Amino acid sequence: MDYGYSRCSTNETRQDINRQVRELKAAGAVEIFMEYEHGDAKVKSQQAQMFAQAQPGDTIIVLEVSRLARSTQQLCEIIEIVRQKHLRLVIVGSITLDCRNGQADPMSEAFLQMAGVFSQLELAMIRSRVRSGMANARAKGKQIGRPQITVDNLPSGFLRHYPAYKSGHLNISELARVCDLSRTTIYKYIDLLEEEHQGA
Repeated sequence: MDYGYSRCSTNETRQDINRQVRELKAAGAVEIFMEYEHGDAKVKSQQAQMFAQAQPGDTIIVLEVSRLARSTQQLCEIIEIVRQKHLRLVIVGSITLDCRNGQADPMSEAFLQMAGVFSQLELAMIRSRVRSGMANARAKGKQIGRPQITVDNLPSGFLRHYPAYKSGHLNISELARVCDLSRTTIYKYIDLLEEEHQGA
């Protein structure tokens, strides 16, 4: 079986994970595990489920090393799982680590670890630039972050479909899909509305 793994950070759009899914299918993935989790999270439930389900000889496909792990420690742990379970790990257009015989090619493993190091370095540099930019903006008196979401500025699409959810015609997943929003965002908007109604 060829499994695909896609991960979308909580601050990314649904379009991003949909793009990952399309590209994973094009690369041969038959079953795709989708994770809505920040890359630094220690526990990634979908990733853990995928590795638990994978059998010797199966293939794991990801688009980028950074989607699989955000630190060299995480990556090394995953390489060990791939080796122990006799799997093949494919980073699309980059590196293939074939451990189906229980051994990893030393050169491929080294390249994969190097890719992980560069991915971690890139993330550290991005965070450093963001912190620097935010500090400069604060020094100039600019407001940092997204505008505060209130009941008054909830998206019209959500407000249009919310009554169907309240009446039981849509569940959370269906509401998220028709609104093209993540389940996390939907829960946040519902909490806002219900708090407003309770306070009214």
